[in-house]
Amino acid sequence: MRSTSKRDARSPIFGREGDGVAWRPDPAAAKASRLARFLRATGERSLTMLQARAVADPGWFWGAAAEDIGVAWARHPATVLDLSDGPAWARWWIGGSFDWSWAATGPRAAHDPAGVAISWEGEDGTVRELTNAELAADVEAASRRLTELGVAPGDRVGILLPMLPETVVAILAISRLGAIFTPIFSGYAAPAIAARLVDCEATLLITTDGFLRRGAWVDLKSVADAAVAAAPSIKRVIVVPRAGEALDVPWTDGRDEWWGMPSALDDQPDGPGLVGRDPETPYMIIYTSGTTGRPKGAVHVHGGFPIKAAQDLAHTFDLTDGDALFWFTDLGWMMGPWAIAGSLLLGARLVIYEGAPDFPGPDRLWELVARHRVTHLGLSPTVIRSVMAHGEGPVRGHDRSSLRVLGSTGEPWNPEPWWWYFREVGEGRCPIINYSGGTEVSGGIVGGNVIGPIKPASFSGPCIGTAADVVDETGAPVRGAVGELVIRAPLPGMTRGFWNDRSRYEETYWSRWPGTWAHGDWASIDADGFWYIHGRSDDTLKVAGKRVGPAEVESAAVSHRSVLEAAAIGVPHDIKGEAIVVVCVLRPGETDEQDLRSAIAATITAELGKPLKPEVVAVVRALPKTRSGKVMRRVIRAAWLGEDPGDLTALDDPGAFEAIRAMRHHPGVG
Repeated sequence: MRSTSKRDARSPIFGREGDGVAWRPDPAAAKASRLARFLRATGERSLTMLQARAVADPGWFWGAAAEDIGVAWARHPATVLDLSDGPAWARWWIGGSFDWSWAATGPRAAHDPAGVAISWEGEDGTVRELTNAELAADVEAASRRLTELGVAPGDRVGILLPMLPETVVAILAISRLGAIFTPIFSGYAAPAIAARLVDCEATLLITTDGFLRRGAWVDLKSVADAAVAAAPSIKRVIVVPRAGEALDVPWTDGRDEWWGMPSALDDQPDGPGLVGRDPETPYMIIYTSGTTGRPKGAVHVHGGFPIKAAQDLAHTFDLTDGDALFWFTDLGWMMGPWAIAGSLLLGARLVIYEGAPDFPGPDRLWELVARHRVTHLGLSPTVIRSVMAHGEGPVRGHDRSSLRVLGSTGEPWNPEPWWWYFREVGEGRCPIINYSGGTEVSGGIVGGNVIGPIKPASFSGPCIGTAADVVDETGAPVRGAVGELVIRAPLPGMTRGFWNDRSRYEETYWSRWPGTWAHGDWASIDADGFWYIHGRSDDTLKVAGKRVGPAEVESAAVSHRSVLEAAAIGVPHDIKGEAIVVVCVLRPGETDEQDLRSAIAATITAELGKPLKPEVVAVVRALPKTRSGKVMRRVIRAAWLGEDPGDLTALDDPGAFEAIRAMRHHPGVG
């Protein structure tokens, strides 16, 4: 490891253009793209024809896609897709053998050992790089060490780390052993961390002494200790030293150990290397919040999430070997594991960063892009809204000539920041590849591409090979109006169910329309064939791209002794995209006061972490409910925002709605 402190509208590839197109591809660049080459390889004359064939025969498509992106099989599958148990329980790559960890390290180390695999930058300016050979060696050494600590196939290991080189090594090493890792957001408070460790029954946690955020030291080890105290299945804690000896780290002898890898093990024999395993072997449980109950542990497998991530990056984002991908994210959100798996499998360089996007100066992101020669930059609308407040100067002060593709995901756009991202960051020459899907499908359902025109804030259509559609309440296709986003055929990246909760998975995604995945997003398709996402059709909240279920927020609120019941909603926010408003009913004898509302907000923050602190806590006498007792969050949100609530005939007490509407702008609310 090294350390240093107008194109032809008749073209068969493109569809018909409409008005309002912001970007069109250079014909030569489009022809040379991975997607155009893939089209030629399949013999399909247009993207529309390719998509139709993929919908009709997903087995054919994914076999062709795996070949195109160069999946490094240990043994090629005899059959791509088995639907004998129905689409909800599709099995992929039958008879094949695939170790995603080896595929992400072995071939590139053999082909180009000195090439850089990972470039990391800390908020303090420290830069570290791992070559392909170093990454492969570190993963082998780490897998030996984890074996010594008793980690075995099928064991669950929690990873509570910011984006560090060791984070990538740990993920790959756990996968190499056939164990299963659970990525956890480094900004969560201890109860939220513990809930995930308990649910998956993790036996080991990998964390760090801390990390830097806006120049302040975040003591992650103490948070981890509090979480482990509430997670009895954890027997060992491995600590990655970020600060080193300069910090007095809280320690539990006999349980805690320093990372200590791989330098102390350099002279050891090689580790497990390529291990043949069923591609359906689980490798990750990643938690995603829903609208009811506890967070859902989406189970992903070697032949699922990593292949879908790589295929999306190749065919949607045109990522290839020699490129450098930097997606501003945390490991706890799916874009972290997605960027790691996809970039490494495709031979690209992964750029990761520890800190805030505008610290110590407002030009930090653009400085990073220039220093690391980033070709593919992924930022959420929230980040863009935040950094554009600093003006154009910080962006224009740095070389952005390396940029080729801009990415975006996490939430819907509004026009002004989209244009700023396009004109200022991408200089009007880089496409913004809008991308939306979810943790449960390993990436995108809809996306842009580099071979067709792009409208502001739009998607070109379904991600390549994805049988997406927009439907009405009967499940029939709808155009020119908002409907539900669905998938009509299985994908390799779909979760293999929720951890220990098969029925909840079926109910959540497959119960509404037979054989159809209902994703929970509102979407529409315009007259020119461009797609748009309009937010969640369920009640899931997205705060700065971070998903949390209202039930989790509400549970935290009612843990305060003064709260009888609560409802959480998401409301528009200029920077975060969406903010949390919690409406509470107090217990008898309690009085609505500012100090009490602040204490309730503090209780929620202590449970979920500062990034999910509610913007407003409001107190009401009653929550709008149906006669059967179901809280109507849709009605609460409409009342709060002064919108038309629609049909209120199901409300048991219409006065509850009117009370929220009346107090929305009351000066005492907050």
